[in-house]
Amino acid sequence: MENQELLKEVRAKAQEWLSPVYDEKTRAEVQALLDNEDTTELIDSFYRSLEFGTGGLRGIMGVGTNRMNIYTAGAATQGLSNYLKKNFAGLPLIKVAIGHDCRNNSRLFAESSARIFVANGIKAYLFEDLRPTPELSFAIRELGCQSGIILTASHNPKEYNGYKAYWDDGSQIVAPHDENIVDEVLKIKVEDIKFDGPAELIEIMGEEMDRKFLKKVKSVSISPDVVERHKNIKIVFTPIHGTGVKLIPAALRAFGFTNIFNVPEQDVVSGDFPTVISPNPEEVAAMAMAIKKAEEVDADIVMASDPDADRIGVAVKNDKGKYIIVNGNQTALLFIYYIITKMKEAGTLKGNEYIVKTIVSTELIAEIARKNNIEYFDVFTGFKFIAEIIRELEGKKKYIGGGEESFGFMPSDFVRDKDAVTSCALMAEIAAWAIDQGKTLYELLQDIYLEYGFSKEKLKSVVRKGKTGAEEIEQIMSRFRNNPPKELGGSPMEWVKDYSSNIAKNLITGEEKKINQKITSNVLQFFTLEGTKISVRPSGTEPKIKFYFEVKGKLESRSQFDEAEKKAEEKIDSIMEELGL
Repeated sequence: MENQELLKEVRAKAQEWLSPVYDEKTRAEVQALLDNEDTTELIDSFYRSLEFGTGGLRGIMGVGTNRMNIYTAGAATQGLSNYLKKNFAGLPLIKVAIGHDCRNNSRLFAESSARIFVANGIKAYLFEDLRPTPELSFAIRELGCQSGIILTASHNPKEYNGYKAYWDDGSQIVAPHDENIVDEVLKIKVEDIKFDGPAELIEIMGEEMDRKFLKKVKSVSISPDVVERHKNIKIVFTPIHGTGVKLIPAALRAFGFTNIFNVPEQDVVSGDFPTVISPNPEEVAAMAMAIKKAEEVDADIVMASDPDADRIGVAVKNDKGKYIIVNGNQTALLFIYYIITKMKEAGTLKGNEYIVKTIVSTELIAEIARKNNIEYFDVFTGFKFIAEIIRELEGKKKYIGGGEESFGFMPSDFVRDKDAVTSCALMAEIAAWAIDQGKTLYELLQDIYLEYGFSKEKLKSVVRKGKTGAEEIEQIMSRFRNNPPKELGGSPMEWVKDYSSNIAKNLITGEEKKINQKITSNVLQFFTLEGTKISVRPSGTEPKIKFYFEVKGKLESRSQFDEAEKKAEEKIDSIMEELGL
């Protein structure tokens, strides 16, 4: 009966999309869904409205309320326009910057949004072609814009597209503006969307903004002398068909590197991502062609960016001559270690520096900060929370780096989001620095573990699609929240942190304490007595629930590294089995 009621509601919603306010092509596609005896796609397309959440929109492209199309993106833009006009009513001119990645329909959604902005009397700056997300963040600040948007679904499969909204500091929108914008978007009906803004009022951005951006990227270089000595190191880079294709090689050259090898098949800009199943540099398959090229040329480092060039993937040669992917936690460790070490050498640490990491990222980042007397902050997943800390401390303390486990790092604050452009250039510099000391990047990473302690991390994602999947994810969270494990990996559970209430409870002593976060989030964390950490978090952008594992181990020499990794891996697998994963 419940399914029949849902189908009745879905059909009623779909019928509304047959109205003349929708274009002819959309109406035809909706009618085809209604005529299809298999109602699965009809239900998935209309059973809910694609939510403009605190991070924007992300969904499968197609017709329907639960899909990315010009109407769902248009409602987001109209709602954002309405809020900007309320919030910045005193300004003579409100300005926004607009970017997009390589995905199918990204240019269409970007141009459509630009026309909506100008129809609402808002100045729109639109990039001439695809550009990296970090450059969009930079452009907002450079142009003095009040907001900005980028059309991208990051590293999601080709069926997806998305819409991320930014504020005047170049960061993704945070409270209270995020929820206020959501409220405005929810009010929008299709007939409210002003699609007809004159295109001639849109100002196009191009190479001049690129030059300004790359000049700032170059300023992040810490050791130009090291680069000069090792400018010929062999670097393989792939944009995986995305926006990194021009600016990342240009950034590497700006730093002084001269020996850059590309992967021609993946330099082809395409929203179909023809050489990969998923354009995600976290996955071995997405890096396979670049690693093959590295084997051919005996590269010192392999790097990749995702479609909107905010995530960085890194592969290095291990002690057996095999290229392995450095995970996001390890990438962040390398950045933080390098920046702090070089500042100590130069005597530029003044005592007011800080770093930021996300709560699901490795605790070794915090350990490096503590041992070097540098302040650090733990924030929720998402670089908007890192940017929020920067905004609060602007002019008071010095930001020197921040990152998260999902292959993102922000080496400087002229960009307020993940930045693969600057990160790739700086990571190449770290590789050169390692060589300058007679080491490989792999050996440098091992040395960090020897100095600060060894840990191993692993991510397990459980995908549950559609309406029933969303309900199952809710049930999983409820089960863990109401019945937390008493022991994991042979060690008693000590602390349970529930970020939905921001309460941490000690299961051994019964002590409760408040977690220092300004907002709540649907995240659970479990800490055992021996230091194992498990984080459980439903994804905010994909139909999955994520389990983050971190276990500690002993490492006294590089020769013990493989054994330490093996033991840690076995322990994580054992804990997964205990949790039924």
